[in-house]
Amino acid sequence: MEQSNSKFSIPAKTVLGILIFICVILIGITSINNSILAPVQSVIGSVLAPMQRTINRAGAAINDKLAATVKMWSALDENKNLKDRIAKLTEENNKLILETAELKRLRELYELDTEYMDYPKVGARIISKDSGNWFHIFHIDKGADAGIKVDMNVVADGGLVGIVIAVGSNYSTVRSIIDDESNVSAMSARTAANCIVAGDLMLYNEGNLRLINIKKGDDIAQDDRIVTSDISAKFLPGILIGFASDIETNPTNLTESGKVVPVVNFNNLREVLVITELKENISE
Repeated sequence: MEQSNSKFSIPAKTVLGILIFICVILIGITSINNSILAPVQSVIGSVLAPMQRTINRAGAAINDKLAATVKMWSALDENKNLKDRIAKLTEENNKLILETAELKRLRELYELDTEYMDYPKVGARIISKDSGNWFHIFHIDKGADAGIKVDMNVVADGGLVGIVIAVGSNYSTVRSIIDDESNVSAMSARTAANCIVAGDLMLYNEGNLRLINIKKGDDIAQDDRIVTSDISAKFLPGILIGFASDIETNPTNLTESGKVVPVVNFNNLREVLVITELKENISE
């Protein structure tokens, strides 16, 4: 059997005509009197207005949050730039401080060079030292290639530092006058009375060296300038060592002793001058 198609259908042209008719009717109504749509507009407005306010508030909040985030990132970036600038300025300031300190030390060495201008000298930097708080044994960056020899005198800070005890091609080792094994033949610059300045690391904790072998009756008094003696076997004459203090008679009643406050600061030596003239050559 054949089945009949009973489905209901409306032609497309009819539907289009109906929609056009409805649109024309609505246009005509709105053009005649807007009040007819007022209730509809009121209902729609009452529904949409709260939603719009909510959306506006949400949008404003998001905008404020975005603005705050942008401002925060900008502040973080500016803070990083400032930190980098501060670090650079700090580095430059530290470099300037070091250069100023070095310039001061070099000027003092120049003045010392002028004071002992009769002696030829070579400037050198300290590159290392033995263990301990003080520069009692240390090494400099000049050696045989620069004309340095064993027993050459070393000066800095306006006075005697020590003597060269070993030499390599490009370095030398210096024993300072505060070392326990150091003994310097000295005298009073005022009276030429002879004495010995002996190194003593324990005593140097108080900033002093030992002043010994003063004959009783020799005139060495408080604050006398103590310099290297003419009769010293290795030290050139007339180099300032320090100032006498606490002179007293020994128990034997034959000699006197005391202390010397050295003019050189052995806490932070950096540069020295090596006198390239040997005492034995001068003696000859």
